Formats: sequence, structure tokens, C-alpha cells
Amino acid sequence: MELYKNNQLKIYNSLSKSKEDFKPLTEGYVGMYVCGPTVYSNAHLGNVRTFMFFDIVYRYLLHLGYKVRYVRNITDAGHLENDADEGEDRISKKARLEQIEPMEVVQMYTVDFHDVLKNYNFLPPSIEPTATGHIVEQIEMIKEILDKGFAYEVNGSVYFDVLKYNEANHYGILSGRKIEDLIHNTRTLDGQSDKKNPQDFALWKKADEKHIMRWPSPWSDGFPGWHLECSVMSTKYLGEQFDIHGGGMDLKFPHHECEIAQSQTCSGIKPVNYWMHTNMLLLNSQKMAKSTGNYILPNQILSGENDILPKAFSASVVRFFIMQANYRSVLDFSGEALIAAEKGHSKLMEALKYLESAQAGKTSSFDVQSWVDACYAAMNDDFNTPVLISNLFEAVKLINQMKTNKASLNAEDLALLKSKMEAFAYDVLGLMDDTTDNKSDKLNGAVELLIKLRKEARDNKDWALSDQIRDELAELGIQLKDGREGTTFSVN
Repeated sequence: MELYKNNQLKIYNSLSKSKEDFKPLTEGYVGMYVCGPTVYSNAHLGNVRTFMFFDIVYRYLLHLGYKVRYVRNITDAGHLENDADEGEDRISKKARLEQIEPMEVVQMYTVDFHDVLKNYNFLPPSIEPTATGHIVEQIEMIKEILDKGFAYEVNGSVYFDVLKYNEANHYGILSGRKIEDLIHNTRTLDGQSDKKNPQDFALWKKADEKHIMRWPSPWSDGFPGWHLECSVMSTKYLGEQFDIHGGGMDLKFPHHECEIAQSQTCSGIKPVNYWMHTNMLLLNSQKMAKSTGNYILPNQILSGENDILPKAFSASVVRFFIMQANYRSVLDFSGEALIAAEKGHSKLMEALKYLESAQAGKTSSFDVQSWVDACYAAMNDDFNTPVLISNLFEAVKLINQMKTNKASLNAEDLALLKSKMEAFAYDVLGLMDDTTDNKSDKLNGAVELLIKLRKEARDNKDWALSDQIRDELAELGIQLKDGREGTTFSVN
């Protein structure tokens, strides 16, 4: 029987601002959409925190036996420099500054994004659609919104009429903002804007002569508004109503608020049952952001090439560090915190390694089933990874006692503990045992050093030392091969 039938998952819904029992629209199936990156630069660790949490959500839903369609988009057009539909397209601006094609920018940073997620052991989404791949569908949705009277066209641009929508709906239902406050707090239009009201947002923007990325439409050669793509792609792949929509808390307003307005205008029903938002990652007690220069790239952590951390750390240690905080809490990133996480991660991996060859006893001195129930209870409580990790270390304490014969488990309990420890650590949290990789890196470094010393010996015509290094490595099963490009080695 599928595990989800015995596990009532609760999710904190940003819409109701409370935890709710999770009931998918179709039993056994989950549709989940997460706002992906705008690929005009490298994703920093703050961005990755959001995607990592939803990787955990995806993993746990799969673990419970749900069939999940996970859609995470790539924004490769339409995202302007600010949320007031002003400024230059971020990708076009990068292309202009670098004097390359916009799609070169998109390709470069999409590849980098995928490399980062692969290094950090992310599961790929079911579908990863792009904004530029759905221009036709976006134009069709604009037509529908226009036909229903909730948008207007001015000088080749099309805007969503927020005040008209708010007459029968609540624009601000997700973020908790009131239209009266929005009107009061926005500046008066300066006469150069095509909008009727400052609160209105672009569905289609007419491209000026300098704008590189443009497509033909019934209104002008232009490009879609940033908010539109997510409404289009979530609807196309998950339906007019689906289960979970996620993203960072900075997307609540205006991005997700605009999504709700667009989608609900077209379908007449609320598009999403459960909205989930992750909190910020801080660096030096300040929000991690490229705009301020206060950030660190995920691969800089792995290489150690940064001015923030005392040394390099593995991807699994970073995952472990991030999962020690609740996703709705602010998390402060520092070298001291990573060092502490590395010690905890090492203890967990050592315990898991010991379990592989642990011997069963005649009796059990630990209630494994209650421990298993506690682990599920943690994850069922809005994916509470800090409590899950605490429970894992209860098991680590037991395993360390087993090493010194101060505790024991019978065969059935030992098998259950091993199975669930591996499931929660590897399958759900996505941690990796990187101790083997570390040893391999050290071996490679040692052999490369010996190859360098052998080359120096050959350059000095010290053939005896050169042969000695080659022969002694061969005795250890390491074969050197000299070629035009230098010396390589293989391990037998």
C-alpha cells in the first residue's frame, strides 16, 4: 500500500496563512509548479535554497508513493529590470553589455544552472518549459483576457486592468495587500506611461527599436509580460487548477498575485490550492542578492575559491546545513555554520556506513518503529526537516552505542532502521556519502604530484628516479602512460 495513505501531510498554505491537510485534486497524483530562474546570470546560493527545498518536497511526495508532475520553468524573456514594467529586459541587457546574442546568454546560464543543480544532487523536474517556447500560448491567453474585458491595449502594449478585476475579486489575496493601500503607496503616472492606473501590469509590451528580443502579435512586435508565462505554462501542463505552487517569498507580490489574477480571469476558479514560499538566505546578516554584491555562488563553495569561507565544503554538507533550518525561517550563512554542519554530516555518514555491516542481536534496546513514526511525523508537519534531522541523530546516538555493545537491535529492527535511515538521509534529504569522493580526490592529487616530480627527474636526466616512481606506482596498481599531451594514469 502507498505510504501516503497512512501519512496525513500538512502544508503551510501562504494563501490561508495556516497549516492545512494536504488533499490533492486527484488521489495519488500531485501537480506542482515552481518558478524557476531568469537565466541572465549565475544562480547564487539564496536562489538555490528555494529550489533545494522544493527538491525535498518532490522527493518526499515520491517517497510517499504519489505520482508527481513537477514543472519548473526557465524565464528566458520578458523579465524587466523592475516590477513596474519599466527598464530593459534583463537578458537583452546582458547580451548588449557582453555584445553577444540573447540566446547565448540564455544558453550559458541555463547550462550553469543545470550544472549547479546536478552538483547538489537535485532530481530533475518532470517538465522544464521556457517562456520563449510558449509565446503562442501567451498571446492566446492575452486575447482571452481582453475578450473578457479585464485588459486594454494602448499603443501596441496590453495591460491587465487591476481595478476592474478587483471589483469582483481580491487583488492582494495572497500577499494580504489591500488595493486601497496599493493605490495610496504608488506614485502618480507621469503622463508618459500607457497605463490607466499605476497598479496595472503588462501582459504584452511593444518593443522599442533597441529591444532585441521581439515577436509578432496582433498588437505589435513585442514581448510578453513576465507574470504571464507562469500562468500559461502551469495551466498547459497542470490544468486550470492544480495542487502546489512554490517559489521564494519575494515572488508573492507582485508576481504570484498577478498569476492568480490572470489565471482566475480565464478559468473562473482559483488556480492553486496550496501556495508555498521559502524565506531568505542571509550573508553577513544581509539578504543575499546580486544587486548588492552580497552573495556567494554554489560552485564557489565547492571549490573554495571565495573570500567568505575558510575552506571548500562538499555539496552534501551544504544541503545538510540548509535543511537544518525550516524553509519558512530566515537562514544565516557563514563559515562557522558550515564547519558545524560538516561535523554533523560526517557523524551521520559514519553511522550510515556502520549500519551496512552491523550485526543483529537477539533483542532490541530501542523502539525503532516509534522512531520511524517520529520521522514521518516531522516530514508530514509541513516538511519539517530540522526535526527530521534531530530524529536522525537520535538514531546516530543508538548506532554509536551499538558499536560499543551498549545497545542492540534484533534482525527485524536492524533491517527497518537501516532501510529508513537510508531512505530519509539519501532519498528524501538528498544527502550524499562524499567520503569516497574525498579519498579519490586526495589520491588523484598525490599521483599528480608524483607525475610532476617524475617529469622534473626526466628533465634533469635522473632516469633512475624517474623509473623508480613509475615502477613503484605500477606495483600499487597505478599505471602511467606518457603521450604527446603529457602523462596520464589509470588505476587497475
